[in-house]
Amino acid sequence: MSKLDANYWESKYQKKDMGWDIGYASPPITSYINQLTNKDISILIPGAGNGYEAEYMFNKGFKNITIVDLAQTALSNIKKRVENFPKENLINENFFHHQNSYDLIVEQTFFCALSPNLREDYVKKMFDLLNTGGKLVGLLFDFPLTDEGPPFGGSLKEYKDTFSEYFHVKKMERAYNS
Repeated sequence: MSKLDANYWESKYQKKDMGWDIGYASPPITSYINQLTNKDISILIPGAGNGYEAEYMFNKGFKNITIVDLAQTALSNIKKRVENFPKENLINENFFHHQNSYDLIVEQTFFCALSPNLREDYVKKMFDLLNTGGKLVGLLFDFPLTDEGPPFGGSLKEYKDTFSEYFHVKKMERAYNS
């Protein structure tokens, strides 16, 4: 197993060693969610960690939200904060093994947490998990790609090159509110 296996992530959450965790849903994601009108869409948040975006959406009336994470502690943290969140939608598994389909996938610090050699697999898997006409939205770190991480960085050009094989990128720009 790699350094980024389930034990690695479980340890991070048990020790509360998550420097990237801002403690609330990120403003760019909440801005996007606020403009959605169909609350019945199926939503996936892979590698959601403490899942503040899922909590925000759930509290806004979205009920068809699935979270997939390697760390059971992260999923338990969500359930403690959002007691009514359906436990069957808190899935403790490897994202690459997940099978289902969704209208929307929210990317929030998952891509940057994966080893860069998994990026092409990630993009293909995201594409495979989306319903026809589905969307992938989220945030990607904008600093030079490194071998040190997580988080691992990347640039606009790298991201466009990586995603363009499977996705039509409608908008990719620096977030003004992140």
